[in-house]
Amino acid sequence: MSIEEAENTPVAVEATAATTATRYPVAPGYRVNVRSGPGTSYQIVRVLAYGASVPINCQKPGEWISGPYGTTNLWDCIANGQFVSDSYVHTGSDGYVAPHCS
Repeated sequence: MSIEEAENTPVAVEATAATTATRYPVAPGYRVNVRSGPGTSYQIVRVLAYGASVPINCQKPGEWISGPYGTTNLWDCIANGQFVSDSYVHTGSDGYVAPHCS
């Protein structure tokens, strides 16, 4: 293959969920606990930094939590086995913005 052919050959780019997922901002001024399940009785896995934004892979109901964006029992799965209360994530909605977690 000549250099010209190589330059004109289309390159397949595979989009992944991680590269195309919408990210949502966490409430300003909060370091939010990330838990292993949808409630405060679940283990803290990590803590999000100030100014963080998160992808929402799926959502599920759990413990009711009050936060800067209201009171809700909706929890956002931001990675495998990692959940944050939707009351701390600015989604622009009081309901589901992602599929229900299975």
